[in-house]
Amino acid sequence: MLENYFPVLLFILVGLAIGVIPMLAGWILAPSRPDSEKLSPYECGFEAFEDARMKFDVRYYLVAILFILFDLEIAFLFPWAIVLDEVGTFGFVAMIIFLGILVVGFAYEWMKGALDWE
Repeated sequence: MLENYFPVLLFILVGLAIGVIPMLAGWILAPSRPDSEKLSPYECGFEAFEDARMKFDVRYYLVAILFILFDLEIAFLFPWAIVLDEVGTFGFVAMIIFLGILVVGFAYEWMKGALDWE
């Protein structure tokens, strides 16, 4: 039973090694000579105007979430369009329901003013 999970474990270990070994090599082999210029904040050649941890407007995040939502919608639509003949009427109705739910959500966001940028 456990021998079935060996490829998964091997995949995880190789992935971790590919991610960790270059970082360790850079940390060990790279010269470390910090000075005041290297440690200073950089913003287009000027001193930083504000705190880097300032609050963003919530609408920025709403627009980002909407982008991800509709990007995923396209990721579902392309494979569905390719196999539309195979899925038949049931697949067509299921996708129409899916798109209807997305349209209702989009209309709700629009009516609430989430897409209005001031």
